[in-house]
Amino acid sequence: MARESEQVAGETLADLLGGWHSAVETAVPLLAFAAGWLAGGHSIPWGAGVAVLAGAAVAGWRLAERRRPVGTVLSLLVVCAGALVALRTGRAEDFFGVRVLTNAVSALAWAASILVRWPLLGVVVGTVLGQKTRWRADPDLLRAYQRASWVWVLQYLVRLAVFIPLYLAGAVLWLAAAQTVLTWPLVAACLAVSWWVLRRSLPPEHPGIRHPRTG
Repeated sequence: MARESEQVAGETLADLLGGWHSAVETAVPLLAFAAGWLAGGHSIPWGAGVAVLAGAAVAGWRLAERRRPVGTVLSLLVVCAGALVALRTGRAEDFFGVRVLTNAVSALAWAASILVRWPLLGVVVGTVLGQKTRWRADPDLLRAYQRASWVWVLQYLVRLAVFIPLYLAGAVLWLAAAQTVLTWPLVAACLAVSWWVLRRSLPPEHPGIRHPRTG
């Protein structure tokens, strides 16, 4: 029963993250900026304009499907912020620099959540399962979520290890390629590994993540 519950919850979390839809949502504006920048003869206004239009089109599609409205709006805001920063500085790589910053902030947030015993993986899964904060009353489950959340910290660090050198080198096309590739495929791998760590961290007699032990 515990294994079945974990698989169902994993599918629910994957659906929450958006699956391949999230990959499209992230990748299209990145590729659009690179295409517009190239087509305009390394023109930042061209790249920024095409990226914002592409991001708005994807956001409209996602909202029409009623998928993750908050996440969709935030993704569009990141695109717009990147476009504004690049236009302001006159450096095409700064369009991608916003995502470098968001990944750094995410790594710090996930690490801090573990240290203060509010691991974000537990917060997300607990929300998906409608448990609110009951999972925190289960010491085994809390510890398992803490261990599994480190996998997500590692995910952001991997991205930063790739993005930062490319950003500093001003490698616009490589940044577009790297940030496109290291979206959903990396999240999917992170999700699979974190679930494996979560299951391995729970004692054999534990009833599963759907059934926190509170007493």
